[in-house]
Amino acid sequence: MDVFVLNQENSIANQFLLELRDIEIQKDRMRFRNNLVRLGEIMAYEISKKLNYQPISFQTPLKATDSFHLQQQPILITVLRAGLPYFQGFLNYFDRSDSGFIGAYRKEDQQELTIQLDYLATPSLTNRDVILIDPMLATGNSIIRSVTALLKQGTPSTIYVASLVASVEGIANLRSQLKVRCSLFTVSVDEKLNKEFYIVPGLGDAGDLSFGEKV
Repeated sequence: MDVFVLNQENSIANQFLLELRDIEIQKDRMRFRNNLVRLGEIMAYEISKKLNYQPISFQTPLKATDSFHLQQQPILITVLRAGLPYFQGFLNYFDRSDSGFIGAYRKEDQQELTIQLDYLATPSLTNRDVILIDPMLATGNSIIRSVTALLKQGTPSTIYVASLVASVEGIANLRSQLKVRCSLFTVSVDEKLNKEFYIVPGLGDAGDLSFGEKV
């Protein structure tokens, strides 16, 4: 599995991630969501470099010229609910893409954390490029379960996993468990998971910070 890490180079993306992490700035819920959208747009641009293009001839107001255009729009799939603002950034760039949605949540007890997946709605994925959008890659189990479920909808050409923050443990889990062609794009690889399986330093619960705490 190839891994692309955006913050290995300085860019405005690092500023947006800083604002997402800062405990004072993230109290502004609108700003938090807007930064998720911005990073979604930046990551959509980075992933777009890996997609297939074909030559095209067209007419400008002055003369005929040549260029390249996207051969096929990718299918965008996000994990509800935390992924919605991040997903919107991708949709802003791939604005003619088909979309799919996965309902997954953490089921916690004292011994372990499991991922419950109880909703899936997607178009056919056969021979399509798929971007799976989930802002937090902690254990990696939600991605593994999501990919397993998605393969029942057809075999994609390539799966791009797009996270904001990933843990070292989560990346290792994906590498050992996923048997399909997959690339991971993330803004940052963080140092570890804590005993509650949250990413450290991370940024907290992206869904709660975007939309309010669950009851």
